[in-house]
Order: sequence, then structure tokens, then C-alpha cells
Amino acid sequence: MTTKQRAYLKGLAMTMNPIFQVGKNSMTPEFTKAVSEALEARELIKISVLKNCADDPNELADILAERTRSQVVQVIGKKIVLYKEGKEKSKKIQLP
Repeated sequence: MTTKQRAYLKGLAMTMNPIFQVGKNSMTPEFTKAVSEALEARELIKISVLKNCADDPNELADILAERTRSQVVQVIGKKIVLYKEGKEKSKKIQLP
């Protein structure tokens, strides 16, 4: 992913609300599966890491990206943005 594409995705993610929250249970297999399904449907998702989660958001982002075969767009504070290119052309985000 180029820096221009990453900047474009960051701009799209700014207006999004988080659709998942990582809490004290951290990442369960069910959570990973749900994130993977959401990435298939939406391509770009935002995840919020709650205060009661002891894990580092950067590490969580890397692990989630590896498990879901996606890319980390950004991690700001306790917010993670992931991107995975979709298969359906009609729903695809057009990257610059």
C-alpha cells in the first residue's frame, strides 16, 4: 500500500465509528472471525480498544492484521483501522 493510498483510507476512516471493541478478554477466536467477516463485507473497519484491555493497541493491530490477512492503516491512541481489499467490484473502495 502506498502512502497516498494509506492517506486516502485514513481520511475515509476519520468519519467512521468503531464497529468492534476489544475489552478485557482481548482477542478470542470468535472476535477474530467476526473482524474477518466484517472486513469481507466492508473492506475498511475501525476497532476501539477499551481502557480495561491490558494489551498494546499496536500489537493488537499487528496480530489482527496477520490473522485476518488485512493491512493496518493506522493506530491512533486506542483506535485501530484495518483494510482488506474486497472481492466484489461493486463494493470496492477505489484507491488513488
